[in-house]
Amino acid sequence: MSRVGKMPIAVPQGVDVSVTPDQISVKGALGTLVRPAHALVEVKNEAGKLTFAPTNESAEANAMSGTVRALVANMVTGVSKGFERKLNLVGVGFRAQAQGQKLNLQIGFSHPVVKDMPAGIKVECPTQTEILIKGSDRQVVGQIAAEVRAFRPPEPYKGKGIRYSDEKVTLKETKKK
Repeated sequence: MSRVGKMPIAVPQGVDVSVTPDQISVKGALGTLVRPAHALVEVKNEAGKLTFAPTNESAEANAMSGTVRALVANMVTGVSKGFERKLNLVGVGFRAQAQGQKLNLQIGFSHPVVKDMPAGIKVECPTQTEILIKGSDRQVVGQIAAEVRAFRPPEPYKGKGIRYSDEKVTLKETKKK
């Protein structure tokens, strides 16, 4: 059996998990997340612990038990603590502003780039060159951060662009004569 799938998930105080045959719903202080249940994985909620077991002995059921466990663990963490990604703008004149549910970027184009945030995602700009994307769904937070980074990914010669705060950009040496 999957080693990840064997580990139970401890449900923290203030988080409600409801398991039905067709979906798993997690409700907490930061919102509600719903995921369809997988037919090859049996989920049990007993005494504040979630356990996952494959319904049969196939390799696919074994693999899916670990996958579903990881996804539900991210849901529980998301509704209790939340997730965030931090982006940095590197470049002369590059600025970011959060205006409600919109992110306004000035990143060297002749026009400002405006990105609308979906429901459940908050964007903050502590400084003009930092962007904080927060939300309860880990996949959506990561996807929005990747879309913002894709407007101007870091280029390899000077390193200008939008990058994750923990990203290391390896600079290339310029061509010599």
